[in-house]
Amino acid sequence: MRGKAHVFGDDISTDQIAPGRLFHLRSDLSELAKHVLEDADPDFAKKVQKGDLVVGGRNFGLGSSREHAPLILKLAGVSAVLAKSFARIFFRNAVNIGLPVVPCDTSGISPGDDLDVDLANGTVKNLTKSTVTSFQPLPPVMRKILADGGIVEHVKKHGDFQLD
Repeated sequence: MRGKAHVFGDDISTDQIAPGRLFHLRSDLSELAKHVLEDADPDFAKKVQKGDLVVGGRNFGLGSSREHAPLILKLAGVSAVLAKSFARIFFRNAVNIGLPVVPCDTSGISPGDDLDVDLANGTVKNLTKSTVTSFQPLPPVMRKILADGGIVEHVKKHGDFQLD
């Protein structure tokens, strides 16, 4: 995956990703995606391009188990979320809907950096700064789920949950 970095800090909540005041839009996810992350950056939805990456600090996705949060990130064109750490429920929801989430050191990434993320080899290449950050590669089963587009598509494709 290759894209431009949109950098956020620590403790980005699911309410900042999918504003609770827009709860009435949850049946119109395309419309809700137009408001993704607007409480953290009011212009994010206008700036993000297909393939771009969201970069966070610690505890990305904390708060409620709002599964709409990773889904509207994906609908907005985000190809992956990189963060120092994730709230567990956000992490699982993201994988389940087919949005890659990468726990890694994000301290060397600046807004607008051009990044290349390799999930299988566990590397984030910062093409702007000519640096490489390593991370623990995602397990093969998670990469399969992501490659299939999420858990529902994975089960449809394989007829059952396949661990290998």
